[in-house]
Amino acid sequence: MKQIHSPEAPAAIGPYSHAYVTINGLVYTSGQIPAYPDGRRMSEDISEQTEQSCRNVGAVLEAAGTDFSHVIKTTCFLSDMADFAAFNKVYKKYFISKPARSCVAVKGLPAGALCEIEAIAEL
Repeated sequence: MKQIHSPEAPAAIGPYSHAYVTINGLVYTSGQIPAYPDGRRMSEDISEQTEQSCRNVGAVLEAAGTDFSHVIKTTCFLSDMADFAAFNKVYKKYFISKPARSCVAVKGLPAGALCEIEAIAEL
């Protein structure tokens, strides 16, 4: 396995890696909240947060040697299902291949985030 780190994504806030690439060419990303790599405070708007989470996922995928077109599965976490439509509006701009997906509501996310996205992709 190969550990992946992207300087274009925010640093991990816990004991985990941005992603791992397996020997069979699959990339497993950690969940990406809408934190900015430079430490700026995240917006409180779900659309802006979704944009940043997607950008962070994209940076990790790129560091691993792949991109959104090779994503086969995502898991999405929302702090409020009332944000589902706004989240989807932004999400579909990035995940144009329509990968398999699970989307669940959670009680809370790190740093007060409204969304988090993790992905599995092929190289």
